[in-house]
Amino acid sequence: MSSNDVIGLSVDAGLATITLRRAGASNALDRAVKEQLLAAVEKVAADDSVRALLVAAEGKNFCVGQDLAEHVAGLEADPAHAMDTVAEHYNPLLRALAGVRVPVIVAINGACVGAGLGIALAGDIRIAGEGAKFATAFTGIALAGDSGLSHTLVEALGASRATGLMMLGDRFTAAQALDWGLVHRVVPDAELGDASAALARQLADGPTAAYAQVKSLVSAASTGLSEALERERAAAEALGQSKDHRSAVDAFLAKTAPTFEGH
Repeated sequence: MSSNDVIGLSVDAGLATITLRRAGASNALDRAVKEQLLAAVEKVAADDSVRALLVAAEGKNFCVGQDLAEHVAGLEADPAHAMDTVAEHYNPLLRALAGVRVPVIVAINGACVGAGLGIALAGDIRIAGEGAKFATAFTGIALAGDSGLSHTLVEALGASRATGLMMLGDRFTAAQALDWGLVHRVVPDAELGDASAALARQLADGPTAAYAQVKSLVSAASTGLSEALERERAAAEALGQSKDHRSAVDAFLAKTAPTFEGH
């Protein structure tokens, strides 16, 4: 692993661990993180020795979503293509995660926001530290959502609560996420690393073929992710060129309140 790696990957006796390693930026998703994360997931998916995958993060936060400083640079350089990352990075990543044949466990610490929430919900089983905080956050910068949230949130919570979370951007806690069924288990923050590793090891040592069939059966009962990803891409492309989005991103970086004009 080089000093330029923002994603770590290790495999130990059938258990693969992918770690977000951009802790100084709260694991915000810049191009390097997105490309290395997709490559790591694809490598795990192609490794027949892997029997479970644990996705975790270094630092205080799991992932705060898209790196907005990089996004602003894209808006300034070529606004017509600033949202190409949805088709180029997010959609392939979410499809790759959803396609991993073995159990995918996600350990969530601190903030899990925007595309970070989408990545977490792409896993099979989520375990969160009690201090974890969640939000969709997209409408705060005049976007609708990506990373599969329009599918996964509706599937998990129903249309009414999913719509409220996506429109209003309400923050919710680990306890609420547990109550709503978005996470499987909540543990003290200090125990998250050990608890998630133990859960992942249990699955890596378990009946792999049976787990694969469970994933297949659950997936068959919940269709439409690819279609949702494509609809999200089209919405992001349209909204990414709006005045409201650009002014909201500028306000976010300037730490001021945005003013929306409706276009």
